Amino acid sequence: MSIDSSPAVDPLLALRAPEDPACDVFLTGTVFLDIVFTGLDSAPVRGTESWARGMGSSPGGVANMATALARLGLRTSLAAAFGDDHYGEYCWDALEQGEGIDLSMSHTVPGWHSPVTVSMAYEGERTMVSHGHEAPPPAAAPGTEGPAFPHCPPRARAAVASLTPGRGEPWVAAAAERGAQIFADVGWDETGRWDLAALPDLAHCAAFLPNAEEAMRYTGRDTPRAAAHALAEHVPLAVVTLGAEGAYAVDAATGTTAEVPAIDVAALDPTGAGDVFVAGFVTGTLADWPLADRLAFAGLTAALSVQEFGGSLSAPGWAEIAAWWQQVRTFEAQDPVALERYAFLERLLPAAHRPWPLRRAVPTIGFRAS
Repeated sequence: MSIDSSPAVDPLLALRAPEDPACDVFLTGTVFLDIVFTGLDSAPVRGTESWARGMGSSPGGVANMATALARLGLRTSLAAAFGDDHYGEYCWDALEQGEGIDLSMSHTVPGWHSPVTVSMAYEGERTMVSHGHEAPPPAAAPGTEGPAFPHCPPRARAAVASLTPGRGEPWVAAAAERGAQIFADVGWDETGRWDLAALPDLAHCAAFLPNAEEAMRYTGRDTPRAAAHALAEHVPLAVVTLGAEGAYAVDAATGTTAEVPAIDVAALDPTGAGDVFVAGFVTGTLADWPLADRLAFAGLTAALSVQEFGGSLSAPGWAEIAAWWQQVRTFEAQDPVALERYAFLERLLPAAHRPWPLRRAVPTIGFRAS
């Protein structure tokens, strides 16, 4: 089921040229079926049954990022495996038909069941249980010795990667060689080494976006801001997310720094907020906005996402952003300095046509046709 986020905005409209690649952003990874329970007052207790007041199902995993990018108007291409079960069919349709994501690089695996995550949201946090098996690689492309992907990703303005300690992904170097800006985050280093040299794909990145704890561990610095400056010695643009404090960025080429505080919101479910932040930052970077505007926009989109449940379900579109901007300016006690931080939205947004707060549809696996 698609979410009506019209009127649409193309943030790159003024920059597009006939020779540009058809794809704005390419990404790859594992698509999960997410089943999210909300309205829990506390964590489930062993040996008891808990009833949730709300539930929704949606594509998750890498689909969170793909959906967030697509809803912000970027032409998004996803390479992923889908099971040939009902879950896989639902996720494919939701992404391709509902969100307009290009799945021409994706494939269906016969006899492989879709990975599933059950997420329980309570007290602003989440607890997740997942199950799945690694998908077999796609079949070889005709006339070649291997699959068309991951060795030959499509031409794109940008690509989003998740770095893994001790492992490089051939497609990242290939995408960078074909002109894509690589934006990357990183997961927790289970080895405990926290060695930047163990991230070989970092050398191909235009921007690296770890959280504060990851940044400090990788650099050995005792503050997130010092860690950001240390990371800027290894990557052109270092962005460190600071949780409730916002984000801090260093542009190594110009020496420019920017820091934007987080927007204080009542969080319902933080699932996918990091993906939405990256999507917002990618959008602003490709549109060539000032660094501080990119940080502010990324933080805003993430703040809007945590007020709804689910990962891909909660990613905001331009209608949500426009409605927020219209509403926030009506608050009598609003700090004018804080409001000015988001004044750049005026030249981007359509006129809000729906009242705030917006409530999204709640997708399910599907109903029988009557």
